[in-house]
Amino acid sequence: MTDLIDPNLIPLTPSEGWQPDPSHPRRRPPWIKVRAPSSEGYKEVYELMREKKLNTVCEEAQCPNIAECWGRGTATFLMGGDTCTRSCGFCDIKTGRPNPIDWAEPNRVAESVRALGLRHVVITSVNRDERPDGGAPLFSMVINRIRKLQPGCSIEVLIPDFKGSEANLKTVMDAQPEILNHNVETVPRLFKKVQPQDKYEWAMKTLGNAKKMDPLVLTKSGIMVGLGETFEEVLDVMRDLVSQGVDILTIGQYLQPSKQHLAVERFYLPEEFDAFETIGREMGFKWVESGPLVRSSYRAEQQVRELSKLNYIKLRDVVE
Repeated sequence: MTDLIDPNLIPLTPSEGWQPDPSHPRRRPPWIKVRAPSSEGYKEVYELMREKKLNTVCEEAQCPNIAECWGRGTATFLMGGDTCTRSCGFCDIKTGRPNPIDWAEPNRVAESVRALGLRHVVITSVNRDERPDGGAPLFSMVINRIRKLQPGCSIEVLIPDFKGSEANLKTVMDAQPEILNHNVETVPRLFKKVQPQDKYEWAMKTLGNAKKMDPLVLTKSGIMVGLGETFEEVLDVMRDLVSQGVDILTIGQYLQPSKQHLAVERFYLPEEFDAFETIGREMGFKWVESGPLVRSSYRAEQQVRELSKLNYIKLRDVVE
């Protein structure tokens, strides 16, 4: 299946002069270019988020694609507050004891979706491990509210692993999102280093159970590269994801947010990302988005549009 490309023939060292420098985490190779925010679309989204007192993972995680995505009028809404109960080494969202859940937040998110006239929306949340329900009801509430305020908008939820809880996952799945996303992030060998409170088994269980609970849902996951994994280890994770029935895969370059975060071990070449995409399609993923600046919700609307043409997505009705 992967005989088309021999990983051993793909260069494993970036171009000369572009080795990662932990003392200068913002120094990046020329093939990683981030556009500065300036468009009217960006300003519209920014002002709406402030007006509705909403958080976005685009801002909290310092996403490099914020100018491009907000310029197109799209954003990934972050629910459950701006403080996460976990302390992943790659993430710039602050860690600590979060404030109580704001149960009015799903309605404000839905109102913003309507105000932006979105055809596809991505909703995520911080981890709320202090709660038995893990914050799962927020996803159910926002899905149902969006369906009522913006009919025809497809909904993608990027959920925590809920520590493998099937009950919490079922709360989300019963609301019938079009896409259920949970990022595995890295390879098993690096899990304790990269996301010490997570487990690889929880990630796989979440994705596998989602497909079992609702075979019509498209499942999705993402991997970061550049944290010390090998090319073959990434392929092994891809095989595991295929075995769980995952439909959509995203692969992107890890970029160090600050000196306090995990250092970049190396920058992958554009050719390597192309190889991941080709191999992923050969493995059986319905869609693979692979590139240096690819993030979990990057070009999510385009993915949905193309997959809809292939009849992989059926919009759900309002759940009363």
